[in-house]
Amino acid sequence: MLKNILAGVALAGSLVGGAMASDSPYLTGREQLLMLADDNPAELTQWRGEDLFHEVRGPKNASLERCDFGLGPGVLKGAYVRMPRWFEDAGRVMDLESRIIHCMKTLQGFTDQDDPIARKHSSDTREADLVAIYTYVASQSNGMKWNPPMNHPMERLTRNAGEVLFHRRAGSMDFACATCHTTPRKRIRLSFLPVESNVEEWSKAISWPAYRIGHGVVRTSQHRVRGCYYQMRQAGIQFGSDASIAIISYWTHQARGGVATLPDLKR
Repeated sequence: MLKNILAGVALAGSLVGGAMASDSPYLTGREQLLMLADDNPAELTQWRGEDLFHEVRGPKNASLERCDFGLGPGVLKGAYVRMPRWFEDAGRVMDLESRIIHCMKTLQGFTDQDDPIARKHSSDTREADLVAIYTYVASQSNGMKWNPPMNHPMERLTRNAGEVLFHRRAGSMDFACATCHTTPRKRIRLSFLPVESNVEEWSKAISWPAYRIGHGVVRTSQHRVRGCYYQMRQAGIQFGSDASIAIISYWTHQARGGVATLPDLKR
């Protein structure tokens, strides 16, 4: 939405105009990026996701309106910034994408082989239902602060496992997430990289879903995790696995208190 973009520009501008101006080239670059667009194309994906969320479909002829994202059935406002979290009915810590799939199975009767679940990512010719629903649900937390719960032992264990994975060097290049995201002013080509210890930078870096200008589609947190592992030349990470959710849990914990921009716009 246009108001999402303007809010992001205003926030980045306030940081760039203040003490962050000389310290955060990442935030300066974000402000310039957002000013290139009149609107965020993710708005179209968000609208489609809203329709899919309320649509009665699947073998059980049900909508997702009774899905519990952690704050009660059907409560969307503020739910995404409080994830990943433990879900008693599933017996595991879940991020938003894995929770949507859980509800598509239990409430609507879809299976892993059905296209709405089997298709995890969008292409330039076809948008995945999961991405659209994820974008709509996440957008209901726009402008709120990241605040994932750490009350359940498994929530803390998942975060701690994510921290280990974040710093674990592996693969042919001996890279870790920390290789790129712990030292200020590092960059890939012309793009400055966010530092995970800087809440202002990191809260924007993990603001997914986001419209990727270079891809021409909306991408999700799970897609970003997969992309990072590919760039590090590490073994591929499975969508929705405990390892992928652990990484996202640590990412979100490090952004605690920072403002989420949902959906975001990225290069």
